[in-house]
Amino acid sequence: MNDLLNRTEMLIGKEALSLLSKKTVAVFGLGGVGSYTAAALARAGVGRLIVVDFDTVSPSNINRQLFATKSTVGQKKCDVARRYLADVSDCEIITFDIRYCAETAKEIDLSRVDYIADCIDTVTSKLLLIERATAAGIPVISSMGTGNKLYPERFKISDISKTSVCPLARVMRRELKARGISHLKVLWSDEIPRKQPCESGEGERTPASISFVPSAAGLIIAGEIVRELAGIE
Repeated sequence: MNDLLNRTEMLIGKEALSLLSKKTVAVFGLGGVGSYTAAALARAGVGRLIVVDFDTVSPSNINRQLFATKSTVGQKKCDVARRYLADVSDCEIITFDIRYCAETAKEIDLSRVDYIADCIDTVTSKLLLIERATAAGIPVISSMGTGNKLYPERFKISDISKTSVCPLARVMRRELKARGISHLKVLWSDEIPRKQPCESGEGERTPASISFVPSAAGLIIAGEIVRELAGIE
């Protein structure tokens, strides 16, 4: 029994763990949600992770992003993620230090990907990824808005048609419908986004966030993916 995963094997069994070890999951976006998704997948025994993010760690990331620390400020998120994930698992880590968009999408071969976690925070990139995943028949779970919220227990997973309240989900429903996509598994919250009590200094559209909300969303997404890939009811 692998000492790194013995407690996991005790819970889900050797067969399920073996299944996970043969799977490839792609995590797009390594922010507050994606960083925790990637780490939980690696720690759970997923065999290969593809992680995609173009950004560097900034001080304002530290309050909510797993890979952001005072010592990693200024470093590429992909580089930090690779070191962290290698230190906590035997997972194969493949990184793409790119902004996912029409110009870069072809750099990532999705043909060997078993599941996609969409943790991107821009609508255009989310739509492009979901279109490509749908065309390729790859399961995808997409994170809706986690900013301006304080109650992680109000997160749920459903088809996007069941969402309400979430402004991002509203936009995504409309844009997906225009592209002929009627179904998408999403993580979302029915908590009404809070109005910010003070200016952030980073622009009016910058969402506020706190340590325990995006992280919870990332862990919920990882749990959904692990259970599906391992065939756990």
